[in-house]
Amino acid sequence: MDIQFIGENLLPGKLGQFFIVLSFGASLLSTIAYFFATKNKNLEDNSWTKLGRIGFLVNVIGIIGIGATLFYLILNHYNEYYYVWSHSSKELPVYYIISAFWEGQEGSFWLWAFWQSLLGIILIWKAKSWENGVMTIIALSQVFLASMLLGVEIFGARVGSSPFILLRDAMDLKATIPIFSDPENYKNYLTFITDGKGLNPLLQNYWMVIHPPTLFLGFASMIVPFAYGITALWQKRYKDWVKPVLPWVSFAVMILGAGIIMGSFWAYEALNFGGFWAWDPVENASIIPWLTLIGGLHVIIAYKNTGHAYFTAMALILVSFILVLYASFLTRSGILGETSVHSFTDLGMFWQLVIYILVFLGISVFCIVCRWKELPITHKDEETYSREFWMFIGALVVTVSCIHIIFATSVPVFNAAFGTNYAPIKDAVRFYNQWQAPFAVLIALISGFSQFLKYKRTDPRKFYSSLISSVVFAMVITAAMVWATGIYTNLMYIILTFSCIFAILANARLLTGIFTKRGSKLAGSAIAHIGFAILLIGALVAAATSQPISINETNFIPVKDFEKAAKPGENIMLYKNEPKKMGKYTVTYISDTTIQPNTYYKLNFRVIDEETGKVKEDFSVNPSIQENGKMGLIASPDTKHYLLRDIYTHITSAAQKKEEHADHEGHTEEENYKAPRIVTLKVGDTVHTSSGVLTVKALNNKPVVRDLKIEKEDLAVSLPLEVNVSGKIYNAEPLFLIKGNNTFDFARKIDELGLRVRFTKIIPDENKFELQIFEKPQQAKDWVVFKSIEFPYINLYWIGTIVMVIGFLMSIIRRKKELKTD
Repeated sequence: MDIQFIGENLLPGKLGQFFIVLSFGASLLSTIAYFFATKNKNLEDNSWTKLGRIGFLVNVIGIIGIGATLFYLILNHYNEYYYVWSHSSKELPVYYIISAFWEGQEGSFWLWAFWQSLLGIILIWKAKSWENGVMTIIALSQVFLASMLLGVEIFGARVGSSPFILLRDAMDLKATIPIFSDPENYKNYLTFITDGKGLNPLLQNYWMVIHPPTLFLGFASMIVPFAYGITALWQKRYKDWVKPVLPWVSFAVMILGAGIIMGSFWAYEALNFGGFWAWDPVENASIIPWLTLIGGLHVIIAYKNTGHAYFTAMALILVSFILVLYASFLTRSGILGETSVHSFTDLGMFWQLVIYILVFLGISVFCIVCRWKELPITHKDEETYSREFWMFIGALVVTVSCIHIIFATSVPVFNAAFGTNYAPIKDAVRFYNQWQAPFAVLIALISGFSQFLKYKRTDPRKFYSSLISSVVFAMVITAAMVWATGIYTNLMYIILTFSCIFAILANARLLTGIFTKRGSKLAGSAIAHIGFAILLIGALVAAATSQPISINETNFIPVKDFEKAAKPGENIMLYKNEPKKMGKYTVTYISDTTIQPNTYYKLNFRVIDEETGKVKEDFSVNPSIQENGKMGLIASPDTKHYLLRDIYTHITSAAQKKEEHADHEGHTEEENYKAPRIVTLKVGDTVHTSSGVLTVKALNNKPVVRDLKIEKEDLAVSLPLEVNVSGKIYNAEPLFLIKGNNTFDFARKIDELGLRVRFTKIIPDENKFELQIFEKPQQAKDWVVFKSIEFPYINLYWIGTIVMVIGFLMSIIRRKKELKTD
């Protein structure tokens, strides 16, 4: 007999699972129908095409239904569902609940399928004669993505992982939690589950609301050039595919590039590894297909203009999508679990992902082998003074660069496949920077001097005469930039800087003729090249000249085991409200505020003119930490942005927050402080505390006291006090009250200073007052350890990204216009 569990909402889950099956079945129907439509020789009979469209539209309805149902469950915190419990909590604001939607593998697969389905609708509308072939491939890919969400067993093999599996059915919980191992006695198990586990602290950032959708739109868009390429081979439309595929290739490059850079923004703002790129395997997996597609884009353009390098263009387009599938395998199979900080765990879909790759790889190889003899491959003597030759060389350089990244990233795959035990790369940033810098130099140089070449052949004299001025100007600007940034100690940095500046000047030269026919055609590509070169310069200068400014000359932090977690010499320890000199800055730990689950620390930075004492610069940053049971201390940095630099700060350690004794249960609040100093003072007197200088102000005979009723016959006065801490003023106003024959005093605290004061007596004959000053002991004061890094010229990296995207947009618009005029 089935156990009836109390409080479960099963209908939404059953509805969601129905939509998954609907999506899978409809996409399979669409694939079959479109396949037979390509075989149909009767041009007047489009019944298979209509069936294919219906199947795909039903698949889209299923995908939307899956998303709507899952979002409904997450938004309403139905924790009886494993996905909801694993990724969400009631504490999360709505925009982070959206992030929780695609934190897990199931949600990210849905996101991929959603974008792919929308692109499919556009192609049904716009692809015209290409529809049947292209949609066969896209519908087949949709079959695989929908299968990843099925979560069923077929002949003992698990297919996919459903986001609608119930918490009590999750296999990894049954064996560990008594509630689920003994369901008969826990029919009301939901009463024990008050909230979900919540979102990974590293993902609680606004960039994670927009970065994954953009990245997965980029992944989804990669199928379109692939589908056009396969259809061209399949239907022997070898030359026709170039014009319709070019806008899609440009779109995929633009969107995937934007998604990758958004990931850089997230890493820069949310992660504490101190930068925008760490060469993490997951980062590598996303950038490899982007680079190969960039190479493919340039070779397609060369083929379009000259008729040469067809096979290279086709191969790069096809391999780019295969690499997207390989990237998905790397990040989802669990094989990078020990080498990546943000890969998914294995959900048992290892072989399902492998089959996804092998099917599309098999289709690609089969089509090329079958059509090899018919491909429009030309043989000619290479003309080195031609643009297409150097575009081909550039694509080759990009390909070799990608091969290096693939092999280095795939070390865990080789170990698993061949039983080897190669150690992962220890210092990934240094390793990849060292090996990839020469490739970046070559790419930048080629993108520059190829602009002085024409297709087919260029007069060498004209080429060199045009080239020389840009080279000279680039050398002059490079010298000035090297001097300004101080990167002259590294020859490779100098060469890379020169190559990027040369690329900018060479491409900017094209923009001077923007109003000519040729100039307007090349404006988009020139701007994209300029943006990429600026991006490279920004990355280079920020990486080469960034340096910690939180230098601790003692190389010691008095925190247990601190040296194991971070470099003591690059961290500074502060006690609350005790300013410390840090280079040109005076830094003060002002306060901390806990807004669950994060604690935000306010650190004030000041630059004070030593001669005049004037404050030349004053700003505060608010880095935060979160104590996580599994991940320990999660630190999120905060950054002060300037036009020419950033000050990037993150917490590396902090005092644990302990609740102070309250005025109940036998404790007094004064137990938290040292024995008081009792001083007698008059108006204007000062007294030094460990935090700052305390000054007595004139009595206030009409104090306003909240929650205390003062009668007319009562005598109530307060004593305004000021505490000056390095120019920052704190105020407190303790109260003295005479009520009948009794006297009372009401203490006031300044929590930020660890200070408590009591106004205990008035001495009218001497016009003085008795004051008791309580201070927390030094070891009980709040403290924080932080690291600050200065990133000079980091804005060049972000500006380059924006310029590059604008260039791609211009190119897409131009290609679409060309398509309409044909």
